[in-house]
Amino acid sequence: MAEPILEARDLGRRAPGGGPWLLRGVSLALAPGDRLAVEGPTGAGKTVLLRALALLDPVTEGEVRFRGLPPADREVPTFRCRVAYLHQSPALAEGTVEENLRLPFGLAVHRNGGADPGRGGGYDRARAVELLAALGRDEGFLGKEREDLSGGERQIAALVRLLQLEPEVLLLDEPTAALDPATTARAEELLTAWAGAAGRAWIWVSHDPEQGARLADRRLRLDGGRIEGGA
Repeated sequence: MAEPILEARDLGRRAPGGGPWLLRGVSLALAPGDRLAVEGPTGAGKTVLLRALALLDPVTEGEVRFRGLPPADREVPTFRCRVAYLHQSPALAEGTVEENLRLPFGLAVHRNGGADPGRGGGYDRARAVELLAALGRDEGFLGKEREDLSGGERQIAALVRLLQLEPEVLLLDEPTAALDPATTARAEELLTAWAGAAGRAWIWVSHDPEQGARLADRRLRLDGGRIEGGA
């Protein structure tokens, strides 16, 4: 197995105030090219796991490692550029789709490559149009206002917003849950091709075992915050 990009080592998270364990003893390693499906019933801890891996929520025990080391506090913004989390119901700012796609490039960590200038410059409209076309939307989609978007269209806009930033790992929380079957097939094809590029990998949370079997090369099942099968 290649050197992991992202690792979880005995991750555990309790509910606030010393409540029950939401996640316990979870270890996994994600190497370049990996496509890992995480499955399980509602409340199994799937979203908790993704948010912990993205360093969005603190863990009670264990650690997350990126390329062999736990990110220091000052490295977290850059880490989140490399390891990007897509929420099932993504939030968009007021304005058009294109304004939302431009928004991340106003942040220091993304501006002209941010902490890694070799990663490229700012917003690329042609790239955004290319990604939208892969998802069955034309250039006119860029002009749609946030309040006019359906839940599925918000998922499309949020997915394009992340992909244009060229992360190394995607943490996908039900990314096709609100999409129609044709757009779901397009998104699956796009993300499979994306993960095929050198150095990239994803974790895909899904309630649909058939989707996991279709897309992933590895699968694990969570139940009660614990892994039932090895990762």
